[in-house]
Amino acid sequence: MSETDTPKQLLHLVFGGELESPDGLTFRDLDELDIVGIYPNYAEASKAWKAKAQATVDNAHMRYFIVHMHRLLDPEAAA
Repeated sequence: MSETDTPKQLLHLVFGGELESPDGLTFRDLDELDIVGIYPNYAEASKAWKAKAQATVDNAHMRYFIVHMHRLLDPEAAA
């Protein structure tokens, strides 16, 4: 399989942690962030995000996020 046959990697990071306030974006303890992983596309990242979000649904302060790393690595490219 050549490089042109391989789908382009669009890396996504999934991470989360406990927020100071359910409606904010400030984490209580950065040392306790849960780095779930880096995924080759949004679909895989979304599966991981959903699993973590559902596993922590009882904690209103816990939030997980998907970061589009490919946009940070190549900001000039269109997504």
